[in-house]
Amino acid sequence: MRPVYAISGGVSKFAKTRPDKTFQAVIKEAYDYAINDLGLDFETFTRLVDGSVASYFSDHFARQLMAGIMAQDYLGLCPKPGHRVEGGGATGGLCFQEAWKSVASGHMDICVAYGFETMSHVETWKGNEFIALASDISFDYPVGGFYSGYYAMMVTRHMKEFGTTPEQLAHVSVKNHLNAYYNPYSQKRNRYTIQDVRNAPMVAWPLTRLDICVMSDGAAATILVSEEGLKKLEAAGAEIARPLVKVTGIGRGTDAMRMADRPHFDYDTFMSDYATEQEKSSDETRAYYRKLWDHGTRYPGVHSFRAGRTAGNMAWKHAGISDPLNELDFVELHDAYTSSEIQTYEDLGLCRYGEGGEFAASGKAFMPGIDYGLDLPEKSACAVNPSGGLIACGHPVGATGLMQAVFAIWQLQGTVKKHFNDDRLQVRDAKRGAIHSHAGTGTYVSVSVMEREG
Repeated sequence: MRPVYAISGGVSKFAKTRPDKTFQAVIKEAYDYAINDLGLDFETFTRLVDGSVASYFSDHFARQLMAGIMAQDYLGLCPKPGHRVEGGGATGGLCFQEAWKSVASGHMDICVAYGFETMSHVETWKGNEFIALASDISFDYPVGGFYSGYYAMMVTRHMKEFGTTPEQLAHVSVKNHLNAYYNPYSQKRNRYTIQDVRNAPMVAWPLTRLDICVMSDGAAATILVSEEGLKKLEAAGAEIARPLVKVTGIGRGTDAMRMADRPHFDYDTFMSDYATEQEKSSDETRAYYRKLWDHGTRYPGVHSFRAGRTAGNMAWKHAGISDPLNELDFVELHDAYTSSEIQTYEDLGLCRYGEGGEFAASGKAFMPGIDYGLDLPEKSACAVNPSGGLIACGHPVGATGLMQAVFAIWQLQGTVKKHFNDDRLQVRDAKRGAIHSHAGTGTYVSVSVMEREG
């Protein structure tokens, strides 16, 4: 496999609705930004780019089959190769990895990954129905229907198993909303308190409206290249930021669509097949998990995402990471719900299973230098969702994982101030970060690691 560099990206404004533009034009907003950031004109880039991967979740929202080829044409990419990726909420993350494969394999030197969703074309209840079709329509869907109910069930189990509290969930909401306050691309730019989150209208206990992401219109695009692609672009006049940002690890995991079909592994199976290398090497952690299992915990049940742990372990191994909390400077993760952010802390090994709620309220996942109005007992260790995440930045599904990639590129280039006109969300001296995309109730998960060279 060849080295792959993520050299540029662009994000459209995420909004509840974008009536001013067609979906093709919203994509081009992000695409043009990525090209312009290289200092190239459209015609020069179009001549050099080898192909693309398109990302969108649902044909239903746009009421258009093969929308990807319409975007391909609009962007001037025909007749170059391209294809569409779909994988629920993980669609954007999978798209990024497919573009990586195209370059790493030698098939392309310059590949664009772009994604979009225009969810405003239907009423909210209909949009929720479309999203719920990403559950088993013969089993889960008839007895539950909407995803907020599924996630409420999962987090109440997490609360019963581990003592997680609604107030710990609310810490995630306060953090991500205030981060988004400084992100000009975000859909929701508000300051909230713990009480605001808990007093918001209840959707599915314990999840209030401020614990849940919103539907969005938006697009994002990233440009991935080989070393040969770098040479071609720079020979044509491109100004590529240094140090370079390299994709150093990718991982994926899956799980059964039906939550009732997910296993309940014993302690020995968990330790041998799912524990991180750090967990396996710690006598104290092995004893901690033994105590959980002695009190009835089984893995993954419905309180944890085995696909997330599988994807994370694969990505960490690929990137040479053994201690994610201390070896990553930031993570952009899929926080469709505050509860899923807490579950994902555990899946990615930022803390142990059962400690996600405590981790959320500790301060370790917060940005340093921002006053959240909270009494946080510990300093930032690894900023999680400095962009504001899905909860506040927005969740145009096909664009979301690519939005994470764009923000990760800017963090590692040290160019957040350039793109945001504000440096409060710049993770200081960021050297390595990860992006995480999650589909359904944890059926597809992707994790990608990027790091700054030098």
